[in-house]
Amino acid sequence: MIVLKAPQDQVLGALQAVSGIVERRHTLPILANVLIRKTGNQVELTTSDLEIQVRTTVQFDGDAGNLSTTVGARKLIDILRALPSDQTVSLTSNQNKMTLQGGKSRFTLQTLPADDFPLVQEAADFGPAFSVPQKALKGLINQVHFAMAVHDIRYYLNGILFVAEGKNLTLVATDGHRLALAQAELEVDIPKQEVILPRKTVLELQRLLKDGKDDDAIEMRFAGNQAKFSFSGMEFVSKLVEGKFPDYNRVIPKNHKFRLTLGRAPLLSSLQRAAILTSEKFKAVRLSFEPGLLSIASSNAEQEEAKEEIEIDYGGDKIETGFNVTYLMDALANMSQDMVCIDLNDSASSALLSIPDNTGFKYVVMPMRI
Repeated sequence: MIVLKAPQDQVLGALQAVSGIVERRHTLPILANVLIRKTGNQVELTTSDLEIQVRTTVQFDGDAGNLSTTVGARKLIDILRALPSDQTVSLTSNQNKMTLQGGKSRFTLQTLPADDFPLVQEAADFGPAFSVPQKALKGLINQVHFAMAVHDIRYYLNGILFVAEGKNLTLVATDGHRLALAQAELEVDIPKQEVILPRKTVLELQRLLKDGKDDDAIEMRFAGNQAKFSFSGMEFVSKLVEGKFPDYNRVIPKNHKFRLTLGRAPLLSSLQRAAILTSEKFKAVRLSFEPGLLSIASSNAEQEEAKEEIEIDYGGDKIETGFNVTYLMDALANMSQDMVCIDLNDSASSALLSIPDNTGFKYVVMPMRI
């Protein structure tokens, strides 16, 4: 049976949309596969890692009739990538094999039964659905994703806090050393929600969401321990992280004594140069703020040193402090604005980075002892 027949780029695009969660190594070999369900000309592609499930439905030419099977997702994608993009390809199923053909190239792959594919057990009762523009959600994720923890024993930090209330949508991420908060005001009221989305789900949404037209919406629904997203012909189901997220309002410092505003790009470039000679283990830079001048210095175990100077509009007290340079560069690299504000109290206090005339973004970074 011809499962599908279509241009290479269309088949590849559909497979790539669902394959981001597929790991190359699994305790269950079938989780490396994509579930293919054919109903007439409609083909449904599904992947799962037992906690996240992604599904898309596309229309392809092919034989009449129905079919369900699974085949290696990465192998299929790697083969399709190697074929010319303007070529028509076909997938043919025969017993426990699947044949991919394009031009004079032919590949035969092993399949596993569709009945063995472990679909995510969806919650019986999801809450009310609400929609936000994909562009708005992707923009918020872009502003905070880098501050998520990676494999932290405090599992509730391995993701982002998603808070919706009224017309406000707030995303918060922290790894205990820094915190990023991004907030947007929407045109519609949103049912009150406060959930923690897992790191893998956040990164997958960041990859899949479109940042084009404002009318491309993502529909969301939440259950007790599950979230469901529908957008761009895709359905995305994910487990939520259980646990109590830190009180981010207490972490964000207020009533700073000193504020300066400077160019984001020059600051980022100076930090990137200073980072070259930081210690691999600590990645520390010394920042010295004094009237009219910001000095950035770094050194390492080989007694090598770097020093950068930036003229700034600052008339406060002299403050010398240290930061992990990666934490500063992450924030600046994920901002698109020309200027950045830095609020300070003293050398032992956290610094607050924000955007002029935009109260929706706050980035807190703890100081280091140098």
